Order: sequence, then structure tokens, then C-alpha cells
Amino acid sequence: MNFFRGVMGGQTAGPQPSGAETIQKLCDRVASSTLLEDRRDAVRALKSLSKKYRMEVGTQAMDHLINILQTDRSDSEILGYALDTLYNVISNDEEEEQDESEDENAQKQADDLGTQFTETFIQDPEHITLLLTMLEEFDFHVRWPGVKLLTALLKNQGVQVQGIILVSPMGVSRLMDLLADSREVIRNDGLLLLQQLTKGNAAIQKIVAFENAFERLLDIITEEGSSDGGIVVEDCLLLLLNLLKNNSSNQNFFKEGSYIQRMKPWFEVGDDNSGWSAQKVTNLHLMLQLVRVMVSPVNSPGATASCQKCMYQCGLLQQLCTILMATGVPADILTETINTVSEVIRGSQVNQDYFASVNAPSNPPRPAIVVLLMSMVNERQPFVLRCAVLYCFQCFLFKNQKGQGEIVATLLPSTIDANSISAGQLLCGGLFSADSLSNWCAAVALAHTLQDNLTQKEQLLRVQLATSLGKPPVSLLQQCTNILSQGSKVQTRVGLLMLLCTWISNCPIAVTHFLHNQENVPFLTAQISENLGEDERLVQGLCALLLGICIYYNDNSLENYTKEKLKQLIEKRIGKENFVEKLGFITKHELYSRAALKPQPIFPSPEQMLFDHEFTRLLKELEGLITKAVHKSSEEEKKEEEVKKTLEQHDNIVTQYKELIREQDAQIQELKEKVSSMTTQTEQLQATVSQQQSQIQQHKDQYNILKLKLGKENQSQSSQGDTQLNGLQTEELSQLREELEELRRQQTLLQTQLSEKDALIDSLKSAAKAAECPAGSDNTELLQELEALKNQVQTHLAEIGLLKAERQELLRRAEAGPSDTAPPSDGSSDAAKAELENRLAAQTAEMEQLKESRSGLEQQLAAATSTAAILQTEKAKLQTEVQESKKEQDDLLMLLADQDQKIHSLKQRLKDLGETVEDEDDLRDQTSDEDDEDED
Repeated sequence: MNFFRGVMGGQTAGPQPSGAETIQKLCDRVASSTLLEDRRDAVRALKSLSKKYRMEVGTQAMDHLINILQTDRSDSEILGYALDTLYNVISNDEEEEQDESEDENAQKQADDLGTQFTETFIQDPEHITLLLTMLEEFDFHVRWPGVKLLTALLKNQGVQVQGIILVSPMGVSRLMDLLADSREVIRNDGLLLLQQLTKGNAAIQKIVAFENAFERLLDIITEEGSSDGGIVVEDCLLLLLNLLKNNSSNQNFFKEGSYIQRMKPWFEVGDDNSGWSAQKVTNLHLMLQLVRVMVSPVNSPGATASCQKCMYQCGLLQQLCTILMATGVPADILTETINTVSEVIRGSQVNQDYFASVNAPSNPPRPAIVVLLMSMVNERQPFVLRCAVLYCFQCFLFKNQKGQGEIVATLLPSTIDANSISAGQLLCGGLFSADSLSNWCAAVALAHTLQDNLTQKEQLLRVQLATSLGKPPVSLLQQCTNILSQGSKVQTRVGLLMLLCTWISNCPIAVTHFLHNQENVPFLTAQISENLGEDERLVQGLCALLLGICIYYNDNSLENYTKEKLKQLIEKRIGKENFVEKLGFITKHELYSRAALKPQPIFPSPEQMLFDHEFTRLLKELEGLITKAVHKSSEEEKKEEEVKKTLEQHDNIVTQYKELIREQDAQIQELKEKVSSMTTQTEQLQATVSQQQSQIQQHKDQYNILKLKLGKENQSQSSQGDTQLNGLQTEELSQLREELEELRRQQTLLQTQLSEKDALIDSLKSAAKAAECPAGSDNTELLQELEALKNQVQTHLAEIGLLKAERQELLRRAEAGPSDTAPPSDGSSDAAKAELENRLAAQTAEMEQLKESRSGLEQQLAAATSTAAILQTEKAKLQTEVQESKKEQDDLLMLLADQDQKIHSLKQRLKDLGETVEDEDDLRDQTSDEDDEDED
């Protein structure tokens, strides 16, 4: 124990051992002591020396400390000391204040030392597994230092430690349990641990998200007071950003889990927004970044559109616009809110329409767009705020032709209101102000009102500007070129040139207006041909682009400035190679490459604000086309024009045939539907005939039964009656039998005729299936005939029902006659004879009626047979028309094949002339892809 007193600061006689010697002795004691108390004291002493003698403790004691973690699991105190000692050795965080003059190299060496010890510790992956096991201990003295140690390991060697944890069974799940710890210090350090764990590892991010991390983190944020909370809220937000940024799976899980709706209360601000704490500003800034992550332009269009729709429906966009128009909001929060609103409305028509309806709380109320543009063209506003307003305006107009038209309309003479400030007036004011940054921002904003919108490009040509009293107004296009020729700042000229290039590209009318000014072309050629500095070379490149657009989109309506004459002018005054070199300088500029990366305008300083993202896309599209157009000869252009015209003619012919085929396909489909309906009706008629056959069979069975009964009764009466009476009765009954036998034969004939009719219906059904495209009128007649046949069958059913009723009545009377007639006595034979005669007369009359009914039924069957013959004739006509239609389609296909062969030949001629010709299938695929993006 004296040894430990010396180590812990007690006075001993003799020379003091060095730090390395002391640490060596302590390590020996840890390794050799059998008593737990001695090992505990030795580890505690190593902990006290680990900060001062970091190198020595790390190199000599690490193996012993790891062994303690493996063997002394039952003692939480020694485990805590060992974990604290390892943390002091591995961690690079210095708790003590360091002198400002401390050498940076020394700090770098300390960081390298932590990395070195981390590599030593993780050489055996089981050490990380052992540490994860320690985190399952609930004891505070074990769990807390274990969390800190694992965090330090992740900071030093994040990728390697992440890989070990990822393959460790339940490794991530054990760490997620830290968020449920009731001790705030462990929960808060657990947040820091998960931040390090999820950095740059999508697999771990997904596992953490599916371990219910979103629910737990949002609960903690709410419990801590949302934006008014402390550092814990900040840690939760940082962890959420790690989980969601550039992780489409987690973003979709966040949206589908309805967690976007839980973000709305974060942005509820009161009327008094003064005195925000630094922590609240930080928290709200991170919350806004979290919203932007969900709707970032780098996400897939479909996912972004879905999140934008959700944010509008839950009221989050409305809440952000409230902050946008509130007073007293800190400048950096206002700037980030503008950027957030920008991306929430970008490309979403519904959100853009809502934003257009937002008014600022002023008297009188002004549209939010106007208020924001006032800040953009105000040179006293912060630079980052002006950039944010420009980005918001760009996002408002992105894929929003309705919004573009509304902005341009504020510049037209018919819609200008002298009593109010409009967006168009602010943009024109900024375009011609003395501030070059306002010039650039206004020019880019105007360019976005014309982006991919030919209608607004033509409308903007109508804008007239009043220059000074006594002078006529000039067009906006002419005023832009006038300022350009006055030699203003580079930033102003670059902005105006980008506006002009966007304006006249793909708009031959605007090109004609630009060339109509006799001074424009000489100015451009003079600018391009001079040898100037680097900044001026950038202006020269943009002038070359503008002149190249005048060539490529020239419709040759001006005799002095046709395509050929402009190319001759370039060759004489500039030189084709020099022209192409000046044009290519733009894309080599560093600021061009930076602007091409993402839509948001982010610049370190106002002087570097030169290129717009959408303009870089336009330049990328036009550079190659202009280069080819300049190098083409007049003969090549003529041949190309001829080939293009021929192709257009053939395309028109093919289009007409395609339309004809589409119409015929539609007719064929309609006729197929009618045939299907006819088939259904035929099947119904067939079912009706089957039902009739069943009823006839029932009548036949009843007739056989009646025949048997009449035979038995006649035999009985002949043995009991008078001889004369019996003779008369036998004669009448024989006649009745003959009549009934005749009725039986007629019924058999009727059944045969019905079977023939059933076969005829089957043949008509087969003919309807075979006719794929019958003429419309013939098909209608067939439907009418079938309907008539159906009515006739129904009539037959009614007749058969009447016949059935009459025969049943005959059966009843026949049964009643013999049974009710008793053998006559000698005194009453005359009366009996008279009664029998009356009965037989009545039966004879009934048989006559039955014959008449049968005759009517035969006539109906004859009419049905005639109708069937007519239908067979119509079927033959339909089959003939089907053959003619097939022959016509074959001729049409042969004609299309001939046209395709001609088109192929013409395309081959274009390729031989050096032109790039895209196949129709490629164009169709490209169009399909663009349609899918628009829909998403």
C-alpha cells in the first residue's frame, strides 16, 4: 500500500521514480495482483496518470486494461476506471485550456497519437464487441465511460469502427437503447455517439431509422421545448440531418411515417421576435435545413414533389411564409427561411400559386414577391439575403409558365399601374441602376421569366421604356444593347449578355429585332476581335455566343444579315478559329464550373457573382450547335435545308398515315365491341331456345301420361256400357286419339324446326366472330335482324305457352269425361248419349282451335326461317368487306414501308454530309423520358 501512497501523492524517502517507471510498476501490479482491490487501486492510479502520461499509459497499459474488461466483469468500479483510462488515452478532446501560442504541430501530433491508439485497439474486432457488451450494463460508472470511449473511437477511425459495429449482432440496436436511458447525461452522450456512428454510412443510417429513431428523436425535441430548447435539441437535429441527407430510403420512410406533419409546430413564432437566443437561432437554422433536405433539388423529382405536396397540405409552407413576412426575425434566419421556401415551391405549381397569393402585412398590402424583389435591388441589404431572394424568384418561375406570364404582364403598357409598384418595374429599375450587383440580379431574374417560354420572349419585345423628356420611347431590347455598348462594369455586361442570349435563343422574331438595329452586329464583332484581359475575354466569349445565336436561329428575313452574310463577316473580321476559341473560353472559367454545380446562387463575394445555373445549361446546349453552324458552307446549308424540307414532307405524310391508322384502329376496336355485344345477345337467345326445348320435353312427357290414362279409361268403359253407346264412344275416342297423335307429330316437327333455328344461330355466332372489321352500317343491320329474331323467339315462347295451357285443359277434360260418366241404365240411355255427344263436340272444337294455333306457329317459324336466310346473306357481305379492308391495310403497310425506306435514304444522305441525325426511336425514347419527369 505504500507504493500506492507514493503514486497518489504521498511523500516517500529516496529518489522519485519517473513516470514511465511508475506506469510500468502499475501495469505489473495489474497483471500480477490476485486481489481485486489491488488491481482496482492500480487501475485507478493509471487513470490519474493517463492524461499527463498519455503516450506511456497507452503503449504499456492498453493490453492490461483490455484484459481487465474481459476478466473483471463482475466489478463495475474497476470496469469504470479501465474505460475512463482508455478514453483518456484515445480521445483527442482537451478539457484543459491551452495557451494560444501552442504549436499547431504539437496538436497535430496529439491527434495522430489518438488515431494510433485507436488503430491498436480495433486491431481485434472483438474489442469493439466487448465494448458493445459493456454498454448493456445499466450501472452508470460502466455505461457512461463506455459511451464516451466508443464515441472517441468513431471520431478517430470512423469507417473501420462502423464496419465492425455493422457486422456485430444487434450492434446498432444496443446503441439505440441509449436514447431510452432515463439518465439525461447518458442519453445526451448517446446522441453524440449516434451522430458519429451515422456519418457517411447509408447502411447504418437505414438500420437506425428502422429502429424507430425518428419517433424517439422527435419526442425528445418536443420534450426539450422544440426551437426554444437547448443543446440537446441541436444534437437531435444534427442526428436527423445525418439520417436524411442524401438517403432517399430514409427520406421516403420519414414522409410515409407522417413525420413531416410533426415539423410544423417548430416554426410557430409569435408577434414579438426580439431577443432570440443564440441557441434558438441555431436550432431554427437546423430545422430549416431539415426541411430543405426533404425537398432538395438533388433528390429524385418524384420524391421532391411528394414532399412538397405534403408540406402544403399540412400547412408547413404557410407557416414558413408567416416567418418570411414577420418582423424582428434575425437576418440569418430570414435568409435561410427564404432559401427553404424557395425549394418547397420549386417546380410545384400548387405551391407556386400559393406563394403568389401571399401578401406582406403592409398598408396597403403588397405581394410577397414584390417585397422580396425590393430587397434584392436594394444595395444596402446584406449580400446573402439578396442572393436568397434571387433564388426564391428563380424557384417561383421554375417550370411555371403561368407565373412567367404574370411577371412579364406587369411590364406591358396595357397593364402598368402608376399607383403601385410591380415586380416588372422593380426589375427594370434594378436593370438600369448604378449598382452592378442589382444590374446582374435583375438581368438574371428577367432571364428566368423567359426560360423555355417562347410566348413571353415575344411579349417582352413589346415593352417600351421612356428615356428622357422629348425623346421617343425605346424598346427594352434596344435599351439593353445601349447600356452594353456604353462599357459598364464587367458584372453588368455579363448579366445583360446572359439576358440577351436567353431572350433571343430559339426565338427567330427576337433575333430579327436584335439584328434590325444596325449598330449591334458591328459592336459584337468589334468586341470579339479585340485582344483584352481575362475579364474582358469572358465578355468576348459571351458576345461570340450572342452572335452565334443570331446565326443559328436566323430565319434570313433581313437581307443584310442572313446566315451566310453573318458567317462571311465572322470569317473576314474575326476568323472562324478565333471565334470558336473565344466561345470556348466561357466553359473553361472557374466561376462557370461553380455555377453549373447546383441551382442555388452561392458566391463568396459579390464580385464573383457572374454566372447563373440555368444559363450554364443553355450554353452547354448551344455551344456545339453554334460551332457547327459557323463552320458550315452555304452549299452544305442549302443541302441540309433541302433534306430537312424533304424530311418534313415525308414526316407529314407518315403522320397523316399514322393518324389514319389510329382512326381505323379505333373503328376496329369499336366494331369488335359491337361484335362482342352481339355474341352476348346470341348466347342469351341460345339459352332461351334451350329453355324452350326443355319445356317441349315436359309437354311430351305429359302427353304420354295422358295417352296412357285415356287408354285405361276407354277399356273400362267399353266393358260396362251399352253396345250401341260403346260403339259410338269408341268411334269418338278413336277420332280423339288420332287428333292427339297428329298433335304429337306436330310437336315433334316443331322441335325439329327449333333445333334447326338453334343451329342457324350458332352459325351466325361463328360468322360474327370471324368478321373482325365489318362496315358500320352492315353491322347495324345485323344487330337489327338479330333483335327481330329475338322477338320472334319470344313470340314462339308465348305460342308454346298457349299450346301448353290448351293441352292441359284438354287433359283435364279428357280425364273428367270418362270418370264422371257412369254406365247408363235402360231409362236414361238417351240422356247419356246426348251428354256424351256434347262433350265430344266441345272437344272437337277445342282441337280445331289447337290446329289454328299450330298453323299460326308454323307461319311464325316460316318467317324466322326467312329472316335467317337474310342474315346469312348479310353475313356473306360482311365477310367480303372484311377481305377488302384487310387488302386495303396491306396496301397501306406497303406504302409505309416505302416511305420508311425513303426516309432512311435521306437520313443516310444527311449523315454523309456530316450532320448528326437522331433516329425516330431515340427521339421517342427521349420524349418519353421527358414526359415521365414532367409527370413525376
